[in-house]
Amino acid sequence: MDRLGSRCPLPGYPRPSVLICLLILTVSFLTYPMLRTLSLQLHSAITGSYASGTYSVVFVNCPNEQIARDIARFFWNGEIEEATEILLLIKTKTSKVHVLSSYIRLVHPFEVPEVFSLPMDQGEVHYLKWLEEALGEY
Repeated sequence: MDRLGSRCPLPGYPRPSVLICLLILTVSFLTYPMLRTLSLQLHSAITGSYASGTYSVVFVNCPNEQIARDIARFFWNGEIEEATEILLLIKTKTSKVHVLSSYIRLVHPFEVPEVFSLPMDQGEVHYLKWLEEALGEY
């Protein structure tokens, strides 16, 4: 009788396997951001390719040009660099970004031009309709 009681759960109590599944799901949910980051880094390292989401673009509002210049100093080739750059904003279809990037590499004076794209997730409906019409079949 004791053997039968040890194999069957008591009425009203969940089976141990259900508790284990819930525990695994909870831990997976809580550690997802860290696991995603690690898996992207591992994928990049193994394949030698860029994995979406590895880098971020940061927009910073500054009260004046001098503060923006102070923040914009960066370390390049062993020295602190302060360069004047002009941001060119080009809107195109996501499917055409690779063609645009190839063209920019051909005509840009930098050895490695800073070219990346951010997909438009949301926008003003009238503007997006205008953009679609303006780009047409490009």
